[in-house]
Amino acid sequence: MTDPAAGPSRQHPVLLALLAMQRHSWEQGVASHALLDLGHTDLARLLALDAVVHQSPDGRLGTVGEESGSVNGAACGEALIGRPAPDDPAAGARAVAAHPALAAQLDWLLARAPRAADGTLFHVIGSREVWADTVYMVVPLLAAAGHPGEAVRQVAGHRERLCSGGLYAARWDEDTAALTGPEHWGTGSGWVAAGIARALRHDPSLEPALAGHAREIVDACLALRRPDGLFGNVLDDPASFPEANVAQMLAYTTCTGVADGWLPPSYAAVGRSLIAAVAPLVTPDGLVTGVCGAPVFDRPGTSAEAQSFYLMAQAAAARLPV
Repeated sequence: MTDPAAGPSRQHPVLLALLAMQRHSWEQGVASHALLDLGHTDLARLLALDAVVHQSPDGRLGTVGEESGSVNGAACGEALIGRPAPDDPAAGARAVAAHPALAAQLDWLLARAPRAADGTLFHVIGSREVWADTVYMVVPLLAAAGHPGEAVRQVAGHRERLCSGGLYAARWDEDTAALTGPEHWGTGSGWVAAGIARALRHDPSLEPALAGHAREIVDACLALRRPDGLFGNVLDDPASFPEANVAQMLAYTTCTGVADGWLPPSYAAVGRSLIAAVAPLVTPDGLVTGVCGAPVFDRPGTSAEAQSFYLMAQAAAARLPV
C-alpha cells in the first residue's frame, strides 16, 4: 500500500498534529490504528508499548492514573498484534501468547470486566452503563485475537440496547433498563460502524454476522446527511452543531467495506465524498476542526480521535480500486 502520509497532501501535518496531542487510552489506541493503516507499524508498536507502561494491574492497557474506563484501553491491544492478517488467523493467538500484557488485557475483557447478565460489557467501572463507544474499543481486538464469537456477542448486546433504525443512542443504564443518553449521537453510530469494519479486516469470517449491520448504520446516517456533506452532532436534530468526525468514521467504514468486498462498489463514491466534505476543515498546521472537541466532546473543537480517523479514512480510500 502506498503510504498516504508520504504524499504531497495535508495528511502529513495531520499526523504530526496527532502525535503532538495529549491522549487518553482510547485515543492512544485509535492513533495506533491510524499508524498501522498508514504502514507505520514500528511507530504504532511504540504507542502500544507505552500503553503497556501505563497498564493497570487488572490488565487494562494505558489506564494508570487516567480514567475509570473499563474497556477503552483495549483499543491499544491491536498494535501489539500488528497489521491486520486475515490470511493468518492464528496470528492473533500467537501474539497473545508472546505478550503477557496483551494476554492480561484479553483476560480482563473476556473474564473479569464488569458486564451485564448476557455478557455485554459495561463501559465504566462503577457504573452499569452500556455505551456505543465500547464496540470500537473491544470488537476489533476480539476479532484480531481469535475470539469471533465474543466479538459478535458484544455487537449484538450493544445493538439490542442502543440501536433504533440503524442509529445508535449514546448510553443505556442496565439497572433501570432505560437510555440515559437517548439522543442519536453521530459519533456513537460512527464508533459502531467503524468498529465492525475494522473487525472484518481482521476476521472476514465475521461478514455474515456483522457486515449487514454496518451497512444498516451507514445507510441510516447517510439519510440524515446535511447539504454541506457533514452531519449533526445529534444526527436527527437539525439544531445540533455540525460535526465532521462522524463523516470521517463513515468514510473509513465505506472505503474499507468496498476495499474488502462486503459493501457494493457504489459506496466508494460515498466514502470519497465524505472525505472531500471534511477537507476544508483541516487547518494548515494539520488540525481537523469542526469535530466533537476534547476533553468532554460536547462542543466543536479538535481531538486526537478525529485526527486519527482523518488518516484512517485516507488510508482506506487509498485501498480502493482506481
